[in-house]
Amino acid sequence: MIKLIAIDLDGTLLTKDRTISDENKSAIKKAKELGVKVVLCTGRPLLGMVHYLEELNLREIGDYGITYNGGLVQKTDTGEIVSQKTLTQVEVQELYRLSQAINVPCNFIDLEQIYEPPYPKNRDSLYPTVMNALPYVPVMMDELAEDAAINKVVFCYEQQELDEAIDKIPEAFFEKYTIMKSRPILLEMMHKEVDKGKGIAILCDLLGIKADEVMALGDEANDHAMIEFAGLGVAMENATAEIKESAQFITKNNDEHGVAHAINKFVLQKVDSMSK
Repeated sequence: MIKLIAIDLDGTLLTKDRTISDENKSAIKKAKELGVKVVLCTGRPLLGMVHYLEELNLREIGDYGITYNGGLVQKTDTGEIVSQKTLTQVEVQELYRLSQAINVPCNFIDLEQIYEPPYPKNRDSLYPTVMNALPYVPVMMDELAEDAAINKVVFCYEQQELDEAIDKIPEAFFEKYTIMKSRPILLEMMHKEVDKGKGIAILCDLLGIKADEVMALGDEANDHAMIEFAGLGVAMENATAEIKESAQFITKNNDEHGVAHAINKFVLQKVDSMSK
């Protein structure tokens, strides 16, 4: 029986115009009324999904959110941190030097702001087109505090040029950090122990929920770990080939209420059949 539903946002719960369909809202509402934990799992900060949480009535006592791709597990009613893993100032400096070496812009984010260090000449970051929930603050790298706790570093640029740059990243970086694409134009780098699967595992341990009682829904590379962790991994029809290969079920696409389709099939209909 499914006791926790972990749902990615962009490309999964949200339509192309970044809204939540009435069908998805209804299915989530019914699942929550049955006592199922519904947890939004995203690369965004909590402030970047508050309006969605409010739409879905997921800011009550006992509701949780997984943000920064699993680096942060929080209570959504208060923002209280349950678990957090961050990058050190030394690690951020190293990743910034990498961005300069492969000629792509770099930003890094903590709980309160998005930092804008000097970009390569004529190669401004596209991150402001993706994330505007936190203020952007210019910073020189020698001004970054020694005790800085950075949740993630991002490289955000035109897809083709970003992909070419990614091919130039030495393998040692992939061994030292969690590195994944969350959008065609966005590469994210985090503490090695961070991914959505580990974030859900921490929450499940807290709530006494087993992996085989979890359904996870996603579409992109940053959802791979939670698709593999969950007893039931669900890929969107619009998901990458890798995600589809890892999933046990492929639902409808994000514009055809794929989240609602999966919840109805594996949660609501199962309950109906058991009650007969």
